Amino acid sequence: MLIDLTHLIQNGLPVYPGDQETSLQQSKYIRQDYYNNHQLDINMHAGTHIDGPMHLLDIQRYLSEFPLEYFIGKACLLDVTGQEIIDYEEKYESLIEPQQIVVLYTGHSKFYGQEEYFTKYPILTKRFAEILVRKQVKMIGLDTPSPDKYPFEVHKLLFQHNILILENLTNVERLLNVSRFEIIALPMLIQADSAIARVVARIDEEART
Repeated sequence: MLIDLTHLIQNGLPVYPGDQETSLQQSKYIRQDYYNNHQLDINMHAGTHIDGPMHLLDIQRYLSEFPLEYFIGKACLLDVTGQEIIDYEEKYESLIEPQQIVVLYTGHSKFYGQEEYFTKYPILTKRFAEILVRKQVKMIGLDTPSPDKYPFEVHKLLFQHNILILENLTNVERLLNVSRFEIIALPMLIQADSAIARVVARIDEEART
């Protein structure tokens, strides 16, 4: 079974305050041009996307240079609904396995498209980020626009250890009763710090509880 965790790319897609707006327009029409075509103008942090270390570190390693293995892997879900500050808990030591992709369910995606989605989202503590570093996870996935706020210390800590950040997920609640699943988060192959991505969870039916 596959679950799509990706927001649809469309004209006027919500963007982080200060980022360039998304424009998706039909540029050719079958009746007058004999074919259809569309033109997309989008920044790499709009919609569902993956942040690479170059986003906030002074390095020249594009996301496209990361091996494909970073974007596909066994995953676990942590239910952190109702928490404004997501901190370390002892139980995460057993829930998170080394080299996994960790997905957090905050429930915040219900505000997607509203102003508060970008202003009142839950954030991770540095202590929580440190367990991700110790477990050498590949990626952290969020149904929020960011794991933290300025000065973005969590972002930078994860990036310093080559942990990618997957932001603006949707439909994460559909994973709540799943014990085992795999994340496939393939970014656009583009020479940029980060990239928009199509993200799906692949579930073994026997893993549903």
